[in-house]
Amino acid sequence: MYFTFNRHWLRGGVLLWLAAATHLMLTVRASTLDTIGVTLLHSVTTNLNGTGVRVAQPEGDINTNQPPTFEVNPATTSQPASLFTYYSSIGSSTNYPNSVGGESGHAEQVAGSFYGIPGGVATNVAHVDNYDANNFLTAYYDVYTNLHAFLPSTNIDDPVVNQSFISSGSAVADQQVLDACYDTYAAQYRTLFVSGAGNGGAVRAPSTCYNGISVGAYGGSSSIGPTLDNGRAKPDIVAPAGATSFSTPLVSGAAAVLLQAAVRGDGGTPTNFAADIRTLKALLLNGAIKPADWTNGPSSPLDARYGAGVLNVFNSYEQLASGRHPYIASNSVPVGNPHPPTGAGGTVSKLSGWDFNTNASSSTVDGVNHYYFNVTNGLANAAFTATATLVWNRQANQASINNLDLFLFDANSSNLIASCASAVDNVEHLFVTRLPQGRYDLQVLKHGGTFVSAKEAYALAFEFFSMSLDIAPSGTNAVITWPIYPTGFVLESAPGLQAPIVWTTNNPSPVVSNGLERVTVDASSDNQLFRIRRP
Repeated sequence: MYFTFNRHWLRGGVLLWLAAATHLMLTVRASTLDTIGVTLLHSVTTNLNGTGVRVAQPEGDINTNQPPTFEVNPATTSQPASLFTYYSSIGSSTNYPNSVGGESGHAEQVAGSFYGIPGGVATNVAHVDNYDANNFLTAYYDVYTNLHAFLPSTNIDDPVVNQSFISSGSAVADQQVLDACYDTYAAQYRTLFVSGAGNGGAVRAPSTCYNGISVGAYGGSSSIGPTLDNGRAKPDIVAPAGATSFSTPLVSGAAAVLLQAAVRGDGGTPTNFAADIRTLKALLLNGAIKPADWTNGPSSPLDARYGAGVLNVFNSYEQLASGRHPYIASNSVPVGNPHPPTGAGGTVSKLSGWDFNTNASSSTVDGVNHYYFNVTNGLANAAFTATATLVWNRQANQASINNLDLFLFDANSSNLIASCASAVDNVEHLFVTRLPQGRYDLQVLKHGGTFVSAKEAYALAFEFFSMSLDIAPSGTNAVITWPIYPTGFVLESAPGLQAPIVWTTNNPSPVVSNGLERVTVDASSDNQLFRIRRP
């Protein structure tokens, strides 16, 4: 396997990692921050900008000469030099410029999207460890041409690591070696690796690891899933960019922002549950907005192109801030047997939120945790959209994973509404539209029989919503309002109901006020019919 652009190099037996894209000139525009929910998040919260969170940025080096070129010039991000520590095989430095590496335009573009001022997502991170990827990841072949890979032997203490590089090798065995290396490190040190999926063809390592987040480019060049080893669903999520080098830091920045919110208690206590990498991943995926052609299936949790959808950190934050809600009931059934609702009387108190919990099974029984919801808003014929994401880790030094599934039942009739039961993924994801009002049982099932461990810790994020649209007169105008959460809706208008109805988005931009999106329109205009639509 070569880690290459158009050709390959080997340096001292260590495989050279290269950037996932050329040095594209990219600025994170205000429209991008609008699209991924950062602008709205800042308008309704205080100082959510990555404060207190340490991050790492390993960068590929396409220079065969020493010193390697991987470094971020602090001036290009409007950050102080004291924010950075630089690491390569030559040594480390807290100064810039220095003798351990050279400036990288690619690294600076990534940094601008990640933590740069003013356009980055997490502009106030506590520290940046900037690595030459060859120093961060040691990879070599032995005499039998088997790949060996090692990350740092101790905790680097950076809970969010952005990796805007890929391997170009396609050998399944090599991918599995890299996946195992990253998964074990992530499980041991609670590190969230956010990695670019690649810019064409199949998704590439290290984004293929189980415990990280694989990021595709929405509206740009992007690799698609599933993984080549066993057909797992990757990428996990997408963000708007021309290449995955630059969509990835948007997700890394969002992860840093959520981690900051979790640590400061926005998701409640204990904060370590909200700050767990499984919870962060579940919230990021569950808050994503589905493109119009998004699809998945019972045995494949995510879309092969878009993952869970387009990043929206505002939605993810709102679910975090709705708090932790443990399961209502737990029971066991013989392995492989039906697992209908239990009839328990309790109810999860909110229709949006998360949980961090454990489930257990044995050689003879499956374990089932039940989350009961009364899904209603008191309006006749209201229909809901339900989204739920289940995440667990591949445990350290394990070749396989425990098998967990996600189910949604009508609690009154015991009819199955939707399920996601992948046998190979450590993510399950449900997306149900036009859900009638009623009582529902969202189930997390852990399979018994053969398993890695009797207990498994997991994170669950959920959202049930029914969006309302209100209109009221205001002089000669009309004021149209709808809730800001969940976001991602666009106001459309048409002259009337006569066919063919032609909808237009040519309306004023909404203004956020008192938890509402607010648009003022001319009541005498031709367009008198309004709706909101997502996407």
